[in-house]
Amino acid sequence: MEFEGKKIVIGITGSIAAYKIPLLVRLLKKEGADVQVIMTPTARDFVTPLTLSTLSERPVISEPFDSLTGEWNSHVDLGRWADLMLFAPVSASTMGKMVNAIADNFLVTTYIAAKCPVYFAPAMDLDMFKHPANQANIKKLQSYGNILIDPQEGELASRLKGAGRMEEPEVIFEILKEGLKKKQTLTNKKVLVTAGPTYERIDPVRYIGNFSSGKMGFALAEAFASRGADVTLITGPSNLKVSNPNIKRIDIESSAEMLSEVKQAFSKADILMMSAAVADFKPSTAQEQKIKKNTQHWSLELEKTPDILSELAKQKSPRQLMIGFALETENEQYNASQKLENKKLDMIVLNSLRDEGAGFATDTNKVTLITKQEQLPLDIKHKSEVAQDIVSYIVDNLSQTKIKDK
Repeated sequence: MEFEGKKIVIGITGSIAAYKIPLLVRLLKKEGADVQVIMTPTARDFVTPLTLSTLSERPVISEPFDSLTGEWNSHVDLGRWADLMLFAPVSASTMGKMVNAIADNFLVTTYIAAKCPVYFAPAMDLDMFKHPANQANIKKLQSYGNILIDPQEGELASRLKGAGRMEEPEVIFEILKEGLKKKQTLTNKKVLVTAGPTYERIDPVRYIGNFSSGKMGFALAEAFASRGADVTLITGPSNLKVSNPNIKRIDIESSAEMLSEVKQAFSKADILMMSAAVADFKPSTAQEQKIKKNTQHWSLELEKTPDILSELAKQKSPRQLMIGFALETENEQYNASQKLENKKLDMIVLNSLRDEGAGFATDTNKVTLITKQEQLPLDIKHKSEVAQDIVSYIVDNLSQTKIKDK
């Protein structure tokens, strides 16, 4: 059983949907989970700690200091103890605190200290859920790697009907179960991910680059790590951070540095995910001093950068999976399929800049997964969700005779 021996923290906030959580606790306990409930002070108005402590077989925690036992509860220890953390129901107020690290209660401090996957199930009235601030907070939480359990449409406590109704306990149970099942699929596998742009120096203060933010590559690194993989992330200049301790980050600047680091790490990798936007051209000569603007016209001679995927294709062993990205503006499927064939890839992920909400610097993406056997378009989603979909496809469809049998 997926839940046997798993340590799960459930955070309950001030929402009428809190009355559903005792059923979820009971379902988890029946499957062998060790459940610790944390309640915000307002959550205690909707469901009693006595009910939850009885079902979980653990005292409910609301404050750092337990006045009855005289003991301190450590949010750091609890954050490291958990295999999984669930906020259900999560209110608009608590989502705002999670986004901004406002650690004014024990639940949020535990969240900030957590090292495990975090799920959150919003519950609020229709207009509150649709408010731009709450929608922005949901997207921000997803960008941190948290996993959204979408609220459903139905009759709300206000008697209005619409989105905002927390998902039912039985469904949440199955979502968590599936998440734990996925988490173990890449244990002991080594994954190499590249991300971000490269900067090709013109002189000490100027460079040739592109608009890549690295968001898709970082999301892929987190998605692979969440499945238990040992991830090496080689990234061009980026302000993004990684949160999973299974990710080893290597920062580079130029295409030459990217090639050197990737070649060094590739031989040990089971999967290469080449999602970086590596510059195709670089200045033939980088000037040692800043070029002065003392002429009306100035020419810059460019030369091709090394094709990293083509270089690695020469070293690829039968056990390795190589996946590339193609960002296209015209003849998208044809150009991506040609790249798949020419570079001996197992799969290519196609981005079209003609798709709204896709491409560089956005929080969302819309991709098509292309192999020799099929072309599978995915819906537009947050990049963290797209990354999970890509990893699921790799595990379910590409690894049957390769990384699973290593």
